Amino acid sequence: MGQIIACANQKGGVGKTTTVVNLSTYLALAGDAVLVIDLDPQGNTTSGFGLDRSDIKHSIYEAIIEDALVSDLIVSTDIPGLSIVPSSISLAGAEVELAPLPQRERRLAKILTEQVETYDYVLLDCPPSLGLLTVNALTAANAVVIPIQCEYYALEGLSQLIATINLVRNHLNPDLAIKGVVLTMYDPRTNLSAEVDAEVRKHLGSAVFDTIIPRSVRLSEAPSYGLPIALYRPDSKGAEAYAALAAEMRERDGRPAPISRATAGNGSPTADRSSR
Repeated sequence: MGQIIACANQKGGVGKTTTVVNLSTYLALAGDAVLVIDLDPQGNTTSGFGLDRSDIKHSIYEAIIEDALVSDLIVSTDIPGLSIVPSSISLAGAEVELAPLPQRERRLAKILTEQVETYDYVLLDCPPSLGLLTVNALTAANAVVIPIQCEYYALEGLSQLIATINLVRNHLNPDLAIKGVVLTMYDPRTNLSAEVDAEVRKHLGSAVFDTIIPRSVRLSEAPSYGLPIALYRPDSKGAEAYAALAAEMRERDGRPAPISRATAGNGSPTADRSSR
């Protein structure tokens, strides 16, 4: 049976979408069947896989609000084994539309039941808030991945997010676990990055992934080409870090060594777009 993993942090700009796009890509390249669901109205995960939001006819909004089947909304990506349910601008009003609905916090959990049997991993990209869409994700998920930027203010938001996770555990989803904390945008040239690293590990211990995601120009460039880093610059430090993060997650889950697949970026028709 697969896992549903929410990637959440109410603070924007911490690398949440970058983590969803690239972690899911390397999980798929390792042989897992992966589904990404973009719950952020900004739709950056959707465009991060090269999908034009103006061309999208159906999105996760229709499942959450209109009870459409998730299976009817799935779109393939250029990564073998990786599919996505895209976002749309309609999600911007979903918080208001959810408010009067019965079981409003459990809408996503209800519609994702069928996907757990189909995929090894279902990754939920949450909006940068602790509103109803994020609460729906946490209620539906088995676990949550928390990206934390290696800066001071990131630590302030962490306690609020953990408090929300505990509330969801107490009232909606008692089995919700913290899958792991991912330290992002790490700059080894600064003392602050090292201090944040030490402080987070002091408080959360083994919940923090060993893998650290460095600050990387290539990771920042990749979304402008609609490519995950594995197809844009597979030899970059950012690519190596996300490949290591996927391997670490799979190891924690007791999954076998990756299945051999064609090297990302070699011979792929999408890889040529990165040369523009």
